[in-house]
Amino acid sequence: MIGRLLAVLHARNLEFLRDRGTLAWTLVLPVMLVIGMSFVFGGPQRPLFKVGVLAARLDRGSQPFLREHYVQFVAEPDAARALHELTHQELDLLVDFGGAARYWVNTDSPKGYIAEKLLLAAVPAAQRQPVRGAAVRYVDWLFPGILGMNMMFSCLFGVGYVVLRYRKSGFLKRLHATPLTAFEFLGAQVLSRLLLILFVTAVLYTGIGTIIGFRSAGNALLLALLAALGALSMIALGLTIAARFSSEELVGGLLNLLTWPMMLLSGVWFSLEGSPRWVQWVAHVFPLTHVLDAARAVMLDGADLRQIAPHLVYLAATALAFLAFGAWSFRWRID
Repeated sequence: MIGRLLAVLHARNLEFLRDRGTLAWTLVLPVMLVIGMSFVFGGPQRPLFKVGVLAARLDRGSQPFLREHYVQFVAEPDAARALHELTHQELDLLVDFGGAARYWVNTDSPKGYIAEKLLLAAVPAAQRQPVRGAAVRYVDWLFPGILGMNMMFSCLFGVGYVVLRYRKSGFLKRLHATPLTAFEFLGAQVLSRLLLILFVTAVLYTGIGTIIGFRSAGNALLLALLAALGALSMIALGLTIAARFSSEELVGGLLNLLTWPMMLLSGVWFSLEGSPRWVQWVAHVFPLTHVLDAARAVMLDGADLRQIAPHLVYLAATALAFLAFGAWSFRWRID
């Protein structure tokens, strides 16, 4: 028995080591993730609070509060935009030191509560101003991110592994003997997964909304259009990975290489406001970033079709590009 077990163990180890693509990704993926995250989240100690200052530029010598440690101060020349960021908890506090010191705080923000205490300790005479408009709870801001993250995993892994299984089982080889084209096969896979994801997302949107009563100020049909284009783009992205490869480990590594940066940089858990410009540029390459930015604009601000049109165009263009590339590079059988 031990001999048979060792023989199978030896055969499996050789199979893995001879699969150069899988071996490379097993070694390279963790290194790339660590290096990438060290660039994004490394450097000096990260600030705990983000405070907007109504000024064209910051003069840290003018107020003792501006010299507090672990607080990121951001110059905000546009008061209306700064108040919008405060209500959406992209800023923890907004202060104005022009003339009599005054400040604005989102009363639903725990970090805003602590930042307010720090300000009053340094500037006791600062006057509290009401936040204009309804303050947005963190759960309202987070909810689109959770739905978007669920869509991302369903789109990328749900389609990629299905096509991979078809190829390894020889099912694609049999389909290749029919008049079916690669574009037709991939199109059917995309539509099937799209309908399933839209149904699940609609159930979650309705069910969770009934339980927690999240904020939704926009048009539900516009959200449905956004969900359809966003899911279509991410499904097509997953198909570009599964179109050629036959190794489960390699496909899994490539899909993880896509999902982890999207989950961390697309604004699922926190806003990228105040992060380095190159980080924001990289984030806007991902389809999930456009889905979440547009969804929050519709749900929290009541944005219309014209306001989120750039996001919709980007998602539609990437969906077509990914699907075309996937059809062009599609492989029916294992070489």
